[in-house]
Amino acid sequence: MATPPINTHIMIVESRFYPEIADQMAKGATQALDEAGATYERFEVPGALEIPAAILYGITMKQYHPARRRFDGYVALGCVIKGQTHHFTIVAEESARGLQNLATRYAVALGNGIVTAYTKEQALERASLSGKNIGASAARACLGMIGLKARLGLYPRE
Repeated sequence: MATPPINTHIMIVESRFYPEIADQMAKGATQALDEAGATYERFEVPGALEIPAAILYGITMKQYHPARRRFDGYVALGCVIKGQTHHFTIVAEESARGLQNLATRYAVALGNGIVTAYTKEQALERASLSGKNIGASAARACLGMIGLKARLGLYPRE
């Protein structure tokens, strides 16, 4: 994995729909970013469907606030647990599609940490620091993509 440049600044967007799961993922993500020496700002949204819009706000904010520091990458943290309806599929697919569209349209470094699970227990296992630690995995994916962008000369600094 390519190393991200020094002074990397990340936007973390976290859905707070399942607070105990969000807290575990945020801890994993911030620990991974701290270990890499990256700085970050955390933003909360109500659910997984709102994450792509919040990241788009972060991507476009320099147009409105030129003096504000640019985000070098984005980490999406959320959880979708299957319920009794088709809503699970819509939220899971559309949030993933929204993130992928942002990454490819705007060439941004993005780590997708939106957990999809059939039960709360499965989600907690994927989110926990002692489990799969999806928050840390998403942060590392973001940092890896920033490193790749830097290696390819696609890393603007303002």
